[in-house]
Amino acid sequence: PTTKITFYIPQLSFVSVKVFDVLGNEIANLVNEEKAAGIYEINFNSNNLSSGIYFYQLRAGSFVETKKMLLLR
Repeated sequence: PTTKITFYIPQLSFVSVKVFDVLGNEIANLVNEEKAAGIYEINFNSNNLSSGIYFYQLRAGSFVETKKMLLLR
């Protein structure tokens, strides 16, 4: 299964998007670079993960947002 993560960056910022399991272990590092202002989409391939709850965390400058994802097989 693949899921699409969409986010908006209002100004040039260093951006990181990471995926974590419920125990806080980092599963994937999807983005780790400076990005210009704009709308971005990331495709996250979860083929190697088991069913469960995962979180992705978006960091852009001083902004931090964490969202929950549910993976069902």
